Amino acid sequence: MCIAGYIFSCGALLLLFYWKPAWDVWANCIPCNLQEADVILLRTTDEFQKYTRKKVTWIDLSKLNLSVRDTSDSLFIADKDSVINRAIMKPELKVRSIQVQKIWYIWDLSMKQFQKVGSLDDSNSCYDIHDKFGTGLTREEQNIRRLVCGPNAIEVEIRPIWKLLFKEILNPFYVFQTFTLTLWLSQGYVEYSVAIIILSVISIGLTVYDLRQQSVKLHDLVEEHNKVQVTACTKDEGCKKLESHYLVPGDILVLEGKKHSLPCDAILIDGGCIVDEGMLTGESIPVTKTPLPHMENTKSWKTHSAEDYRRHVLFCGTEVIQTKPTGKGPVRAVVLQTGFNTAKGDLVRSILYPKPMNFKLYRDAFKFIIILTLIGVLGLIYTVCVYVQHKKPVAETVAMALLLFTVSVPPAIPAALTTGIVYAQKRLKNKKIFCISPQRINICGQINLVCFDKTGTLTEDGLDLWGLIPSEGSRFQNVYSFASGTPLPWGLPCGAMASCHSLIVLDEKIQGDPLDRKMFECTCWEMEDSSTAHSKAAVPDTSVIVKPGPNTRNAPVDGIAILHQFPFSSGLQRMSVITQQLGKDQYDLYMKGAPEMVTSFCRPETVPTDFVKELKVYTTQGFRVIALAHRALNMGKDVELDNLEREEVESDLTFLGLLIMENRLKAETKPVLEELSTARIRSVMITGDNLQTAVTVAKNSGMISKTSKVILIEASEPEGPTPASITWQLMEDSKQMAAGITDTCVNIEERTIPERESNNYHFALNGKSYQIIVKHFKSLLPKILVNGTVFARMSPGQKSSLIEEFQKLNYYVGMCGDGANDCGALKMAHAGISLSEQEASVASPFTSQVPNIECVPELIREGRAALVASFAVFKYLTLYGLTQFIGTALLYWQLQIFGNYQYLMQDVVITLLVCLTMSLTQAYPKLAPYRPPGQLISPPLLLSVILHTGITAIMLVCGFLLVKQQPWYSEMANHRESHSGNPSILTTYFQSCCSPSLEFAFSSSLLTSMLYTRECSFSALQRSGEFTS
Repeated sequence: MCIAGYIFSCGALLLLFYWKPAWDVWANCIPCNLQEADVILLRTTDEFQKYTRKKVTWIDLSKLNLSVRDTSDSLFIADKDSVINRAIMKPELKVRSIQVQKIWYIWDLSMKQFQKVGSLDDSNSCYDIHDKFGTGLTREEQNIRRLVCGPNAIEVEIRPIWKLLFKEILNPFYVFQTFTLTLWLSQGYVEYSVAIIILSVISIGLTVYDLRQQSVKLHDLVEEHNKVQVTACTKDEGCKKLESHYLVPGDILVLEGKKHSLPCDAILIDGGCIVDEGMLTGESIPVTKTPLPHMENTKSWKTHSAEDYRRHVLFCGTEVIQTKPTGKGPVRAVVLQTGFNTAKGDLVRSILYPKPMNFKLYRDAFKFIIILTLIGVLGLIYTVCVYVQHKKPVAETVAMALLLFTVSVPPAIPAALTTGIVYAQKRLKNKKIFCISPQRINICGQINLVCFDKTGTLTEDGLDLWGLIPSEGSRFQNVYSFASGTPLPWGLPCGAMASCHSLIVLDEKIQGDPLDRKMFECTCWEMEDSSTAHSKAAVPDTSVIVKPGPNTRNAPVDGIAILHQFPFSSGLQRMSVITQQLGKDQYDLYMKGAPEMVTSFCRPETVPTDFVKELKVYTTQGFRVIALAHRALNMGKDVELDNLEREEVESDLTFLGLLIMENRLKAETKPVLEELSTARIRSVMITGDNLQTAVTVAKNSGMISKTSKVILIEASEPEGPTPASITWQLMEDSKQMAAGITDTCVNIEERTIPERESNNYHFALNGKSYQIIVKHFKSLLPKILVNGTVFARMSPGQKSSLIEEFQKLNYYVGMCGDGANDCGALKMAHAGISLSEQEASVASPFTSQVPNIECVPELIREGRAALVASFAVFKYLTLYGLTQFIGTALLYWQLQIFGNYQYLMQDVVITLLVCLTMSLTQAYPKLAPYRPPGQLISPPLLLSVILHTGITAIMLVCGFLLVKQQPWYSEMANHRESHSGNPSILTTYFQSCCSPSLEFAFSSSLLTSMLYTRECSFSALQRSGEFTS
C-alpha cells in the first residue's frame, strides 16, 4: 500500500514520511514486542520529543570459528557478568543490536532490554579489574568483543556535499519553494523565478559550505587518534604491536616511555604516569595518574575511589608525557572504554548531536508561516469562486488559484534570514570571535544572565606569592613576606612548599600547575629526576628529587625525594605527597589544599584557635589561601607505597600554616561587568575557589556593589533525627570579622526580601550547600538563584547543573570560561564562550582568541543586532507578502494579473534588496538597558502587522473603487498576454509596496508607521488618478 502511495503521490508521501519518521514506522510496520522487533521507533525524552527510526541488525559470531560450547550456561566471555554473555543466542551464535548516536546497544536476553556495549561494567571492584583483566584477554575473546563492540575508532564522516545538499533542499520550506517556482515557470514568469532560484542557490550554498567546513574540521580533529600504534598483551600471545582500532574493552595496554596520545579510556593498574589533558579539558597542565589499588572488596571501583576515581583513569585524546614504571614491570592499563564511549567520543557526540535549543523565535516563525499558508488557502478558495463565476477553463482556474496561494508565503524568507546570520558571523570573526553554531547568534541577543569562571577569566592566570603565615605551638607566627627577597629558611613549611606539588622536569624545564610552580620557585630549591640525579641515596628511579639551590640559606638536608603522590582533585580539594630526606630512613607526608579541608585532617591542638578569624581576614581581601600540614610516618622500608590508601596516612597531621597568594583582576574585567550591569544583564560567578575569596573578587570587580549586602548560605545534611537545615549569615567586613563572627538564622518563608530591595542583597554559597539545597530544599532553590551571585567550590557537574537550573527560571544564560571545570557548563549554556584555544573550544558554540571577557558584550551586541534584523526581515516580508496578496486578489476580480517585469520590480528591487541590505547595519556600540523582543507572536508586532495590512487593504480597495467611478475610466480587455495589467491598481499597489520600505527606514514607533502608511496610501490614490487620466 505504501509503495503504491509513493508512486501515485509522485513521491510526496515518501517526503512526508521523511519529515515524520513516526508516521513511516506506523504505516509500514506492525506493533510487536521489543524482543521481536525489526524496526524500533525511538523518542527523545526532552520537550521536543523528536522521533528516530532505527533498524535492528544481527551480529553473526559463527564466522569467527569459535570453539564449540554445547551447554546453555557456557561462557564466551571470561567476565561472567558481561552483557555479551547474556546477549548471544545459542546455538545460532547471533546477537541483536542497534546503533543510536554512534553508540552500539545489544539485546540482553535475561533483562529483556537493549544494553550499551563498548565499555567495562562499572560494577567491577578494584579486585575484579586486576583479577579478571590483569593478565589480558584471549585472542578468541578479543575477536568476540571486537565484533560486538565495534572498532576502537572515533570516526566522523566528512559528509558528502550531495547529502548535505539533499538534506537542505528537503527542508519543508524549500520544498514549498520548489513547488512555487515550478508553478511560476509553467506560467511563463521566468525572470522572477530565475532571480529567486539564484538567491536560493546562494542561500543553500552558504549553509552547505558552513556545514561542510564544520564536518571537515571535526573529522581532521579526531582522525589522528584513530591511527595510533600501541602495545597490547593477550593471555595466549603475549605483548605485541598493533593499531589502536583493534583494541577492545578489557585489553591490557602497555604504556611506553615516549610521548604518545591515548586512543581509548583506560584504568591504570601498574606504575604511574603524567598526562597532559589539555586536548580534552582545555587546561594544559600535567596531571599525575596513580594505579588502581589491588585490594579485595565488593564495592565498585568508582565507588571505592569516590569523587576522585579520575586519578586512576587515562582519558582518550590526552597525551602521556612521562611514565613511571614500578619494580614489577612496565606501566600497564586496562582498556575501559573504546570508540564513542570514551570521554573524547562523548565530547565529539555532543558536537554531532547537540541539545536542541528551545528558542521561541524559531517556533513563532513556523507558526507565522502556517498562518500565512492558511491565508493562502483562503485566497485559493476566493480565486476558484471568481474564476468559476466567470466560467473560465479548469486548467486556468487551478493555475491562478495555486498562483495566489503561493503569493502569501514570500519565497525570499530563508535567503534573507541566512544572509543576516552570515553578516553577523563575519562581523564576529573580524573581532576574533569564532562560531561553530551560527543559529545561536540570534539567541545571544536574548541573554540576560552571564556566568563567569574566576581564575583565568575574571582574574589573571598567574598567582603572586604574597606571604607565609607559619604556625607553631597552635599559634600563628609573624608573616613572612616573599617580597623582601630573603630566601625562605629551612623548616617544615619550607619542606612542604618544596615537595608538595605535582611538578615534573620535562625537556629540562619545570612544568606543572602555575600555583605549584610559583610556590616552588619561591623556595629557591632545584628539581631533578632521580634517574638522572647524581645521588647515592637509595630511592626509586621514578622519584623526583628536590635539593636546596645556591641561593637558599644553609639547609640541614641534602635533598628530598618525592616517592608517592596523592594527586589533587577538585572533589577532594587537597593533595599530599610521601617524601624521604636523602640519606635518612624517615618518611614524611606533606599536605596542601583548601584551608577548611586541610584542617579537618589535622590534630585539633595544632590548629590555632583564631584560625577562622585569620583566614577570613585574608580571603575577604581577595587573597587565595592554601593551608599546609605535615605528618611523620612510621613505616618499614618494604612498604608498598602504590598500594597505600590515602585515608591510611592522611590523618593526625600537624598544621604548618597558611600560604597567601594574590590573584589580580584582569584590566578588562571591571569595565565589562559595569557595562553588563548598566544593560541590566546579571553577572554571576561560578568558581572552584574559596567562597570568601570569590565574594571579595566579586566586590572588587563590581559584580557586587560596595553598598550591597552579602548573605552567606550554608546548608547542612540531615544527621539522625536532625533534619537538613540552612544557615543565613550576613557577611561583615574584615574589621568586624576580626572582632568576632555571629551567625544569623533566618526563615526565608517568614521574611522575604521586598522586590525593590532585592538588588541590595546577594546570596553566596558553596557547592556543598548548593547540592544539599537541590536535594532537600528544591522549592527554595528558585528564590536563592534569583539573588545568587557567587557560587564557590563548585565541581564541574555542579556548574552544569546550576546553568540548567537558571534556564528553568527562563533565563537566557551565557557562560564564559577557560578551564577544565567549564567544559560541561559551556555546552549547557545558551551561549558558551570559551577563552581557550584547546579542544574544549570545539565543544563551545563560541571561541574568543582574545583571552578576556570583552568578547561577552561584543557577542551580545552582535546577537541583538542579528535578532532585530531577523525580526525586521520577517516582519517586512510578511507585510510585503500580504500586500502583494491583496493586490493580486483585486486584480483577479477583473481577471487581470501582474506582468513579469512588474513582479520582478516588486519582488527584487523593492523588497529583496531591502531585506538583503537590512542586516548590513552595524550593531549599536552600547548595550541598551533592554533586550529586543524574543517572540514573533507578540501583541505589539501582531498589532503592527494587522493594522498596517488592514489600512493597506482599505486604501487599495478604496482606490480600486474610486478609479472605477471616474468618468474617464473604461473596462480593459484581458491583457494577460501583454502582462501590463490595470494601471490604476498597479500604481496604487506600487505605492503600497513602497510604504513599508520607507516605513522600516524612518519609523520610530507604531504610531509613526501607521500615519506614514496612511499618508502614502492617500498619495497613491491621488497619483493613480493622475496616471490613469
